[in-house]
Amino acid sequence: MNEALKGKSAAITGAASGIGLACAQALYAAGAEVVLIDRDEKKLDEICSELGNRVHPLNVDLLDGEAVSAILPRILGLTGGLDVFHANAGAYVGGAVADGDPDVWDKVLNLNTNAAFRSVHAVLPHMIEKKSGDIIFTSSVAGVIPVIWEPIYTASKFAVQAFVHSTRRQLIEHNVRMGAVLPGPVITALLDDWPRAKMEEALAAKALMEAKEVAECVMFMITRPEGVVIRDITILPHGLDM
Repeated sequence: MNEALKGKSAAITGAASGIGLACAQALYAAGAEVVLIDRDEKKLDEICSELGNRVHPLNVDLLDGEAVSAILPRILGLTGGLDVFHANAGAYVGGAVADGDPDVWDKVLNLNTNAAFRSVHAVLPHMIEKKSGDIIFTSSVAGVIPVIWEPIYTASKFAVQAFVHSTRRQLIEHNVRMGAVLPGPVITALLDDWPRAKMEEALAAKALMEAKEVAECVMFMITRPEGVVIRDITILPHGLDM
């Protein structure tokens, strides 16, 4: 443990798997006290029992607006403070718009945008009051390059980028940093929707990467000296051609 974040506290949404879990593990290894936010209560309990006494489960359905707006006192009740908030939870949908299901789109858009923005709104008063803090979004390279096979997901991540870029500027006077990590394809459950042939092609081309690579970028962002912000950091598998 390098203890770069000893004495700090963090909270991550979508922490039961994928990028969220990898980031939770990295934060814990750096000495932070970590709140894992997810709707999978059983998985959260398993992770917390494996990691140790500086991690805390917080069962929240992020599509429940009232529950999301009430997360700050629950986080503070577990850790007593909040230095890093990672709005990581998200959903994926790909495919042709003409063949899509708008009900599925609604869920993806609500989780990737509305729930993420609401969660940040919930924790901001604490960081503004103490004049410090880091807010990180898990965005995507699809937030800056429209991806032909995932127009709905791409639209959600463009919205995330717009929110990050505008809100970050509002927070400068409060000494609160905000940034986004923009990964290319990562081997997580979000890719379960990919056609098998596409997955096999990506693996053969080394066009996928591990969640721990994204976690290392997040750690770089939140450990910069005060006065320096990494507004966006893009990380891609070297074999990705897009």
